Amino acid sequence: MAEVDSYLSFNVSSTLCLTARILEAFPQRSGLRRTVVNISSLCALQPFCSWVLYCTGKAARDMMFRVLADEEPDVRVLNYSPGPMNTAMQMEARSQTADPGIKKSFSDMFAQGQLLTCEESCAKLMKLLQEDNYTSGAHIDIYDV
Repeated sequence: MAEVDSYLSFNVSSTLCLTARILEAFPQRSGLRRTVVNISSLCALQPFCSWVLYCTGKAARDMMFRVLADEEPDVRVLNYSPGPMNTAMQMEARSQTADPGIKKSFSDMFAQGQLLTCEESCAKLMKLLQEDNYTSGAHIDIYDV
């Protein structure tokens, strides 16, 4: 129970509180445009065996930001799924994921050079934000940009 509470506190509760405080610090006013980006994941929409906490946290955050988009129409809100990136988390997923199918999938992506760099994903995110033609609160995957 303590591990679950700790995970959800760090990945959901803290995000909610931080976002609320930032929006309080920067209230709506003329000439100020507010945009909030949640770094989401395919795991917010699709279950990954042995990733229950990660999937739950990402799904909760996506919903939290969808609610924010409805409650605060002057705030632009985006749930951005950056894709499979070549990061320390990806390396840990390839080596320590409990589900053999998921582990193989991650390992195959790495072996086949299918992991994205952080720079590639950030460039897509910046394009999306600059074009600004998404529905506030939407979940957008890098492969849809």
